[in-house]
Amino acid sequence: MGYAIGVDVGGTFTDVVLRAPTGTLTAAKCLSTHDDPIAGIASGVTRVLAGVDPAQVGRVVHATTLATNAVLERKGARVAFVTTLGFRSVIPLGRYARVEEDRYDLRFTPPPPPVAAADCFEVVERVSARGTVLTPLDPDSVRRVAARITARGITSAAVCLLHSYACPEHERQVAAILRESIPNVVISSEIWPEIREYERATTTIMSAYVGPLMASYLSRLSARLAELGVRAPIHVMESSGGVISAELAARRAVSTIESGPAAGVLAAAGTGAGDVISFDMGGTTAKVCVVRDGRPEITREFHVGGKGSFGGRRAGTGVPIKTPAIDLAEIGAGGGSIAWLDAAGALRVGPRSAGSSPGPACYALGGREPTVTDANLVLGYLSSATIPLSPSLAARALDRLAGPLGVTPAEAAHAVHEIVSASMASAVHVVTVQRGIDPRGLTLVAFGGAGPMHAARVAERFGISRVLVPAHSGVASAAGLLTGALSTERVISRLDAADPDALFDELARTAAADLGLPLTTPGLELTRSADVRFHGQSHDLTVPWSPVREELASRFSTKYTQVYGITQQSTIEVVAYRLRLTLPPPSLTLPPPPSRPLSAPPSAGAARRGTAEVGATRTARTGVTPAAKEARTRVTPTAKEASTTTRAAYFGGAYVEVPVHTRDTLEKLHGPAVIEDPESTIVVPPSWTATLGEARAVHLIRESTP
Repeated sequence: MGYAIGVDVGGTFTDVVLRAPTGTLTAAKCLSTHDDPIAGIASGVTRVLAGVDPAQVGRVVHATTLATNAVLERKGARVAFVTTLGFRSVIPLGRYARVEEDRYDLRFTPPPPPVAAADCFEVVERVSARGTVLTPLDPDSVRRVAARITARGITSAAVCLLHSYACPEHERQVAAILRESIPNVVISSEIWPEIREYERATTTIMSAYVGPLMASYLSRLSARLAELGVRAPIHVMESSGGVISAELAARRAVSTIESGPAAGVLAAAGTGAGDVISFDMGGTTAKVCVVRDGRPEITREFHVGGKGSFGGRRAGTGVPIKTPAIDLAEIGAGGGSIAWLDAAGALRVGPRSAGSSPGPACYALGGREPTVTDANLVLGYLSSATIPLSPSLAARALDRLAGPLGVTPAEAAHAVHEIVSASMASAVHVVTVQRGIDPRGLTLVAFGGAGPMHAARVAERFGISRVLVPAHSGVASAAGLLTGALSTERVISRLDAADPDALFDELARTAAADLGLPLTTPGLELTRSADVRFHGQSHDLTVPWSPVREELASRFSTKYTQVYGITQQSTIEVVAYRLRLTLPPPSLTLPPPPSRPLSAPPSAGAARRGTAEVGATRTARTGVTPAAKEARTRVTPTAKEASTTTRAAYFGGAYVEVPVHTRDTLEKLHGPAVIEDPESTIVVPPSWTATLGEARAVHLIRESTP
């Protein structure tokens, strides 16, 4: 087995991890280059490959927010929507839920539809829900539509004919004609052939919307990596945590919309800590997910581009997407989140982020607004980073809040730290308490560049007494990519099919073709499931498949009770059949310590030395004790010296001297204290202890409950 590379492009940093055949990890963290994300990737890949022959890289796995950003920023391709005669208004009419802040707004204007009414077209045909052709397809009507689309300068089309999940032949014929003049044509029977016309249509439209961008991006990425000598196949993380080929990602781009957050959840699931809460806080957002028995919950419908509510996505406020995705809550709270005062003078944090350009004020790249990273630097929680940090610029940024609030910069920084922790706690509340899960029995697994600094405070709000920070926590998402299995899911809607085995066999052949693998591939796993509902109800639940009707009904009843909290018995019906094809990656046991140091920019060492004067920088204004005035953080050559390093940090309303450790010097440590990693920092508050466990994971245990 050769080398493997994981690449995670975030809003602030691009993380690149190289795994050697021995399991050793080498990591690099670079500022994301939003104008051209590939430039940041190339920089990170170049650094981790120092001294390694690029030809030895056998696999590249990538998580990207390209599709997400295209939807949120409305920067995708212009799409023409083609449907059955009489149904062109399905998309312009749409569906929107007027949530709390909209309900009494007399001037409320719903968001624009994903396709303008003028770009929706009809063709003559009609198929019944059972797949019977009621009106044959008129090819001339399709040619007329193709001419009108071409005349409007549209190069991407989404075809979603009525009930095409039951009979896809008309869609295939329409696509063949459209492709004679339109470069990119996507049909719903290939993307996601399920019932519910509106959701199937929006899913197809979103794939056509981001598909051309994804195809161009992956092609350019492949060419750039080839220039660096890396000619390994590129795989892309899909929303459900599986990995698909770049070619499939371009064809079914909609499956990558939640690509970025999925990798981190896999990293949390791979810690072996049992039932956990995955807590990933990066530079722009924080993501939270519950993992039970090593498996995150999967949802098969989510909304993009809508409004959030305390970390959750409110159904009906965005565009519904029917594709498997890890069920998580995401909130605009990260290290780069900007702190600001609203019109009433109240302190707010996020969701706007400084990103990588200009970045937090302490990056000295032109940013002036105070961010969470600036606050953590002023508080003494943060000292070193992969780029030089300026305490004086951070303190100056916090002055912009402290003056109007009438407090010291340290007090303003502490308020920012507490507010962003409370915001992230709201996301934990969404995935636990709101779903009937008691979080106190779970372990919070913290990672991301900023997660370990806030994890203990977030845990305290729920009475969670155990926090685990895995090795390489600052680049855990990139490392988690390398654990993703090559996988894809196929589905087809049929009401109580007479021959389910034949349907599953067809789904298996289609899924295998997607992955480019024969069904006889050693280790290939097939997982069957079904969407089941009570007869007469409109919504269904996905449960493991059983050909025995009584057993299938029992599984559905158990799931129904878990989801809705009530037990009900009635006749069931199967709505759809699903098959997931999975090829697990080669098993690999990682050795505890890396044999190569984690990569950092040339200035990183200087950053660790040059940012040591955090306490002294703000002595005059924040009331640092005399002893703290002399505190300096330094990188020491021996473990003995490192164990005695201290610095001033803000706990209990004042600066106190706290020990500063690394994982190499950590045995058992009582808070308050700080543990520094190459790409992140762990804050151990008072009443918490920290110990080093297996696989170099740091375990934080709460000693007492106030």
